[in-house]
Amino acid sequence: MSEEQYADTAGRAVLETIRAYGVDAVFGIPGTHNLELYRPLADLGIRVVTNRHEQGSGYGADGWAQQTGLPGVVITTSGPGLQNAMSAIGTAFCESRPLLVLSPGVPLGAEFADVGTLHETKDATAMVGAIAEWSRRVTTAAEAVEAVHDAFALFRTARPRPVHIEIPLDVLEAPAGVPESHRRPRPVPSPPSGDPAGLTEAVRLLAGARTPVIVAGGGSTRAVAQVTALAERLGAPVLTTLNGKGVVDERHPLSLGSNLRLAAARAVAEDADVLLVIGSKLGEAELWAPALEARGAVVRIDISAAQLDKNLAADVGILGDAAAVVSALLELLPEAPARTPDLALDRAAIEAEMRATAPETVALAELIAEALPDDAIVAGDSSQIVYMALGSVLRSQRPHSLLYTPTYATLGYGLPAAIGARVAQTDRPVVTVIGDGALMFCVNELMTAVEQRLDVTVVCVDNGGYAEIRQNEVDRGMAPVGVDLVQPAWTALAAAFGATGRRAEHRDDIVASIRAAVAAGGVQLVHIPTDAFRPLSTEQERP
Repeated sequence: MSEEQYADTAGRAVLETIRAYGVDAVFGIPGTHNLELYRPLADLGIRVVTNRHEQGSGYGADGWAQQTGLPGVVITTSGPGLQNAMSAIGTAFCESRPLLVLSPGVPLGAEFADVGTLHETKDATAMVGAIAEWSRRVTTAAEAVEAVHDAFALFRTARPRPVHIEIPLDVLEAPAGVPESHRRPRPVPSPPSGDPAGLTEAVRLLAGARTPVIVAGGGSTRAVAQVTALAERLGAPVLTTLNGKGVVDERHPLSLGSNLRLAAARAVAEDADVLLVIGSKLGEAELWAPALEARGAVVRIDISAAQLDKNLAADVGILGDAAAVVSALLELLPEAPARTPDLALDRAAIEAEMRATAPETVALAELIAEALPDDAIVAGDSSQIVYMALGSVLRSQRPHSLLYTPTYATLGYGLPAAIGARVAQTDRPVVTVIGDGALMFCVNELMTAVEQRLDVTVVCVDNGGYAEIRQNEVDRGMAPVGVDLVQPAWTALAAAFGATGRRAEHRDDIVASIRAAVAAGGVQLVHIPTDAFRPLSTEQERP
């Protein structure tokens, strides 16, 4: 085909539709079969981020999505390119994140041929469908455009989760034949605000509560003003999951932070006479306990009906959008004199438990937090420094200030997520805090950050291997195996990528080194070898 014949392919129709919804960046890697998804990007004003592995593309898209409120978009090639993105797709499903993955597929009629074509895959759509919200193989350009509209409808009106559109190569490269009007974004329906009977009963319970408590999850991050106003109206302490961290400013007198992993924090929720759960499945991975108990009445708000009784039965379950439902509750609740309970004892108990659980890791996390600007976006990885300490120590002022995957708990998320967050905006500093083992899962993305000319600081907390797993092996009577890792020369490695490497030799160097890295800009790696000042920290990645 000539260049003119490629002027309006199915690939262009799909990308025009995505661009019309506001997406202006895509993450991925060009390949032999996906070039017609790449051809229109420059013309459409879409920034191209070429990661060094498609797993990084998925996590970069996730970091971007959390800053923009739009779905992250990943373009993979067929076969191995799509398979490389599977960990990110699984993460987006478990963490309820909006992710749209586009990939080419074998031509129509060549399904299951098993004849040895390039990147041949038995059933790519079924493969992704096993872990995504849905996966579709389309047969026309019109179907592909319709699938894009369906994806955005899901992201805006239901529980956001990853979706995949497979476009057969012959369809992808053929003229689209899709009218321009069909590529325009469709209006968003009014969000559901709950049924009147449920709202009335919830108001009755909340208005009569003496010790109400709110637990806010990832489904409440677009309801910041509403949840804060409700907490103030009720005088209710607020606990969040890690995905809901910052829904209420963690400096607010009513905030008890993202500490549900600690028994002292769970006790506050369990002792409430009315417990209001907004946008959370109350999963074991967030609680670090089999379930959250409740001695009082339970009111739950969720966009998904399947969540309303999950892990904790609701006395009142309200199906709807968090912001819309909480707004409706505020309209119905009687005005009450402002009352702020004294939470000093609760905070003291939570902090004491945190310090007792991991005192050295908490001490290191406090130094890192002290070094960070108040408005920093921190991308964490599944490293002990994050899940044992920094997730609690950081006091986020708004949602999506800590990027993390508490349920899927993947290694190698932090750096590409930081890259995506930085691509999304340039107003706030972006830092990733990551263990040495986790960084080796994604160290190739240093090149992506350098190539994109980004200001990203990487804080690598290095204990020489998988120390927690090492301890697990010892506890089982095993000789340590596979957990003591040979380390690269970290500062030299950073320099080889075109970044700047710094080494914090002593405890007193940590704050100054991180502050200097953030202030200098560009891609910076601050290496903190914990052996240099043990017993300050025993950070390690979580399995």
